[in-house]
Amino acid sequence: MENIRSAIPHDSPKAAYVGASNGDNPDYYSLFVAAMDGIGIRHCRMIPTAPATEDLTFINEADIILLAGGDVERGWTAFERNGLKELLYRRYFEGAILIGVSAGAVQLGLYGWKEEDPENLIQTLRLVPFIVSAHDEKRNWAALKKAVQITGGNVRGIGIPHGGGAIFRMDQSLEPVRFSIYEFTTREDEIQMSIL
Repeated sequence: MENIRSAIPHDSPKAAYVGASNGDNPDYYSLFVAAMDGIGIRHCRMIPTAPATEDLTFINEADIILLAGGDVERGWTAFERNGLKELLYRRYFEGAILIGVSAGAVQLGLYGWKEEDPENLIQTLRLVPFIVSAHDEKRNWAALKKAVQITGGNVRGIGIPHGGGAIFRMDQSLEPVRFSIYEFTTREDEIQMSIL
């Protein structure tokens, strides 16, 4: 987290928490505020599923934007309805640091899927050039493997285990955080796994 703070050059950074995927649960926002306080960021705001003008103004000025965990489809549907899809995309290319937790990490990638139907892919932000799955190692990354197989060809899947993370940089480099991450590709219609 200290690396995140050092990437922001000014003295009073702003951090936005987008909680649409978990129904704007204030308990998770409290955890976000505590984490930001731990790195000296005290100007935080929860951006609700139905953002007001002042919420949109804040996210337009935010240095850090966190997409919360929860239900991928629920959050994505909200982003499409409330205009955050376009705003998040623009803010990324303006230099805001985007952080995805669980469902939020999935939403940063190429595709997500419905919880009960992993074959029904949902195109997401596409800010990272692979399909992302988080903490699904107990099911041997079954839904991620299925998504990679469905898309076929050159699409990679990245599995981030419990307690781990990954940093994707503008130069297209991918760095595991705390634990190794799993990469899935297809070769001759077979799923191949490697550890990064």
